[in-house]
Amino acid sequence: MAKHEQQTGKSGKSRKSPPPASKEPTERLPKKPYEAELKRLQRELVKVQEWLRTSGARVVIIFEGRDAAGKGGTIKRVTEYLNPRVAQIAALPKPTEREATQWYFQRYIAHLPAAGEMTLFDRSWYNRAGVEHVMGFCTKQQYAEFMHQCPTFERMLVEDGVLLRKYWFSVSDSEQQKRFESRLDDPMRRWKLSPMDLESISRWESYSRAKDDMFTMTDIPEAPWFVVESDDKRRARINMIAHLLSTIPYRDVPEPSLKLPRRPKSTGYERTPRDAQTFVPDHAAALVK
Repeated sequence: MAKHEQQTGKSGKSRKSPPPASKEPTERLPKKPYEAELKRLQRELVKVQEWLRTSGARVVIIFEGRDAAGKGGTIKRVTEYLNPRVAQIAALPKPTEREATQWYFQRYIAHLPAAGEMTLFDRSWYNRAGVEHVMGFCTKQQYAEFMHQCPTFERMLVEDGVLLRKYWFSVSDSEQQKRFESRLDDPMRRWKLSPMDLESISRWESYSRAKDDMFTMTDIPEAPWFVVESDDKRRARINMIAHLLSTIPYRDVPEPSLKLPRRPKSTGYERTPRDAQTFVPDHAAALVK
């Protein structure tokens, strides 16, 4: 039977994640209702974007979870119809030598939103509580400092008016294994697999313990963790976006009245001759022969 992640309670004692409000789905959400509801939710996200623009609100969304848990696909659906100047994705690479000497949170602060913006962190400062801690990329002192400072840092963001939402994508070991195997066989997605991803298989329980400890210290009332069951990617995307919308106090913003102007009459302009320009070859023409 596939192992599912455990959640740690406020008391610090490990306990199984609470059961969902309804029976855990065992069948994949059918494509037709998924696509219809996704489009509806994406229309609401566009309304959120307009509300952000007019209200000056700031939103930070953190996506964390196992490798291949579906974070990237969900981020793609959230931002699909949004203006990239409003909804920015922060997926930070390995810190540079200079960044490694800074206060740990410093390079993430540079990506926090200004008024009217939303930042989606595809992994975040919680790297220190997860991969850095498990793989030994940080010292025990650095890890302890992070666990002590993180709740304070997030409270400061919330107190300053930032709408902070934290999502943990929970995937079973069997489903993760299937997704890794499918990536190995797919040349278009093989790049998504790294030696670090494969290492996570043998360190499954270490990552589970790290996640439990992280929840114990950082699942705070001001910025709680929300767990997204992600064995079914379609359900995960729908559930995450619907929940996000339910937590943001947005409202409809009247759309500006737009009218296409009439094209003015020609004043005698002539286009440059075709033979004076270099055109991209018509590759598409070969597809219909």
